[in-house]
Amino acid sequence: MSTDVTDRNPAPAPPGKSGPASGGGLLQLVLDGMRRNMRQYGMLMALGLIVVLFAVWSDGDLLLPRNVSNLVLQNSYILILAIGMMLVIIAGHIDLSVGSLTAFIGAMAAVLMVEHDMPWPLAVVLCLAIGAVAGSVQGFFIAYLGIPSFIVTLAGMLLFRGLTEIFLKGQTLGPFPKDLQEIANGFLPEVGPNTNYHNLTLLLGFALIAFVVLQEVRDRKRQQEFALEVLPGKLFVLKLVALVSAVLVVTLLLASYKGAPVVLLILGVLVVGFGYLMRNAIIGRHIYAIGGNLPAAKLSGVKDKKVTFLVFLNMGMLAALAGLVFAARFNAASPKAGLNFELEAIAASFIGGASMSGGVGTVLGAIIGGLVLGVLNNGMNLVGIGTDYQQVIKGFVLLAAVGFDVWNKRKVGS
Repeated sequence: MSTDVTDRNPAPAPPGKSGPASGGGLLQLVLDGMRRNMRQYGMLMALGLIVVLFAVWSDGDLLLPRNVSNLVLQNSYILILAIGMMLVIIAGHIDLSVGSLTAFIGAMAAVLMVEHDMPWPLAVVLCLAIGAVAGSVQGFFIAYLGIPSFIVTLAGMLLFRGLTEIFLKGQTLGPFPKDLQEIANGFLPEVGPNTNYHNLTLLLGFALIAFVVLQEVRDRKRQQEFALEVLPGKLFVLKLVALVSAVLVVTLLLASYKGAPVVLLILGVLVVGFGYLMRNAIIGRHIYAIGGNLPAAKLSGVKDKKVTFLVFLNMGMLAALAGLVFAARFNAASPKAGLNFELEAIAASFIGGASMSGGVGTVLGAIIGGLVLGVLNNGMNLVGIGTDYQQVIKGFVLLAAVGFDVWNKRKVGS
């Protein structure tokens, strides 16, 4: 394999040209780092550009504190689904049933709490258990009977949609208890002195900044210990500055309105938990293994059937959680709830860096992909773009994201 000697021993910069130590050298370093990590940072850059575009186009309305809070609340259930869908796609499968399962869980919650007066905490636990059972049944057919996930989840989509109609008898059912509504629509309580900001949100934001910095430094040291390629020092510092700035801006925006939404904490726990699972836990490595190269994973001793079963069980639980959040947000269960949610979750995963062939993707990427779609929807509504044109634009965005992934893989392969 040929090696580019000029990359290891760069020639001195000619007179009048910018060397590595100059501003031009830093810019070149940034461009080289972005080029080598285009898959990782491409959609993050796209999200930033979309935010800037609609912030200017809407005369700043996109970044109003109230609108940022609404953006989180409006997309929370899609982001929850996107996390589970990313794991399914990494494992080399697809799940078309999550939208219908979301609606079915909402219907079950309404029947239990509204018609039978079941205490809402018990009903929530029971609904999560029902979601886990639904996911495990589909996982059994896929993993142990060998039926393709497309067929099984397509059948599940029809089954759960029909059961939703049966349980709700074609009608909308509500309202839900106030405490449950607070999970989907509520904000963290006010604590401490009056500072014109939400103190608890500021505290959580600063804690998140510290966590991000420590995690990035720890990951860099671990990569260096195993002699893996890491970002150059200046580019690493620039990355940290960008991450800290983004978290700080969002924190200040939320803290200047009503504070962080409760559902944002739920999302944060899911992102941190599943991010750790996929990066550090054995099950996470096995999910990547069976999606990247199933025959090799089997020869390595990976229990592919068990892993696949657990992936779909997890997807069922997350779909149940999304169903509860959606129903509580709108304070009613509807037979038409969850329409096209599966498509939104799949689109968020692919926009966030998942590969159709499996074995590639991150939990954070799913969140970024979901935010891209959420900001697009919110921004286009703010500037008055019709729903017909919105569908066209989102279709082009999805096509461009998948096309970029194919182009990037070909470039790396060459």
